[in-house]
Amino acid sequence: MPPPSSAAPRDEPVIRDRGDACPGALRLHAADDGHLARIRIPGGLLTADAAVALADAADRLGDGHLDLTSRGNAQLRGLGAGCGGELAALLAAAALLPAAAATHERVRNIVASPLSGLDRQRRTDVTPWVGELDRLLCASPAAAALSGRFLFALDDGRGDVTSLAPDVHVLALRTGEAVLWTHDDGDAVRVDHQDAPRAALTVAEHFLDAVRAAGTKAWRVSELPAEHQLESGELLTRLRARGIAAERAEGFAARTGPGPGSPVPGLVAGPDAERAALSVVAPLGRLTGDQWRLLAATAAAAAGSLRLTPWRGIVVPGVAAATAPAALARLAAAGLVTAPGDPWENVSACTGRPGCAKALADVRADARAVSARAGAATGAAPVHWSGCERRCGHPRAAAWVDLVAGPRGYDLAVVGGSGPGHRPVRVEVPATTRDLTAALAEAAAAVTARANPAVPADAADPEVPEVPAGSAADVVKR
Repeated sequence: MPPPSSAAPRDEPVIRDRGDACPGALRLHAADDGHLARIRIPGGLLTADAAVALADAADRLGDGHLDLTSRGNAQLRGLGAGCGGELAALLAAAALLPAAAATHERVRNIVASPLSGLDRQRRTDVTPWVGELDRLLCASPAAAALSGRFLFALDDGRGDVTSLAPDVHVLALRTGEAVLWTHDDGDAVRVDHQDAPRAALTVAEHFLDAVRAAGTKAWRVSELPAEHQLESGELLTRLRARGIAAERAEGFAARTGPGPGSPVPGLVAGPDAERAALSVVAPLGRLTGDQWRLLAATAAAAAGSLRLTPWRGIVVPGVAAATAPAALARLAAAGLVTAPGDPWENVSACTGRPGCAKALADVRADARAVSARAGAATGAAPVHWSGCERRCGHPRAAAWVDLVAGPRGYDLAVVGGSGPGHRPVRVEVPATTRDLTAALAEAAAAVTARANPAVPADAADPEVPEVPAGSAADVVKR
């Protein structure tokens, strides 16, 4: 069985012979359980009112559930084939579609550090970048040619969303600057903080020019052949031509931060004693309408907004510290994960049967049957259940357990960590709770042995030495 694409070395460029068919809000995907709509929510930033509108759309047009994706977007399933116009009108009324939706709604793939500006790390708040980059993307005719898979990551310096293998990394420094890179952090450039969104768009347009020159129709930076990879020299020329002051980020090396499951579920102490944020996880990334409306109501009573995370979680900012524990308890009573160590915290799955015709098993049902029993045995090891070898939605982690359904049971492997990128553990494990629990425990032990040591969130931050801004050393992280 082949390893997941993100774990496999790519010696040859990917040659695309067609356009990207990634679903969107206007381009519905026909699945076995009806049509699917994927609504891009840049940075995962969502108002409480817009959240209610999504619940209404799920109830009126779909199966009454909302799915969270590994990019902090939302999906509606079970849609009728003829509902596209009504859905588009509903989303537009809720400001969930840009004015240029017909050409740009699928290219708004932006993830951002979910706790940026909300906790006591006092890092640069990158959320203003989200709206500005989204505006620039939708105003750029060239950007319409980006695939629905091209990804921007706006990281406030903690290294969380840089772990998602984006195409354009933008990382804030505490010096008031930002570092940008694509495939190689050793070839990064530095710009002023206020220029970061424009610089990110410049990188994307540089990529599109490279795609045309390569003739491969690449969807992502990693798919460009080596001779057409983006280099900082050409990027610096393009940035300066747009009036953006930019320099090579000499000595910069990216640090992977908390990784999968970040932020952990629970109360998040705010920058002051008066406010807190609530962090919860939706089991398997799927929420009922009641759960979703409770989250929206909790947000409406606080700062009026939600943040969807790329780890299928939700953050509710601006909750009064005095009422936060009671609010979190209500979310727990509704079936959401509200504390670290819950068996569901690190479990994910693709759609599986009956929604996907390619799936060989009902992976969500199997995950539900096994995860509660196996939770203590798997510990903090990320576990992903896949109905076929495509492994849709698999995590980006230092190391994780890979379960893939086959004709005669599940194959289990450990992906990532030290050593070979994909190591089989068990093959053709019968789809019974007992057998899968034992196999998961074995695989989780292998993950623990292979995982790279985590960097504590409260560790001394090596990001910016005490040197004058503008010198080469101020972008050395380690």
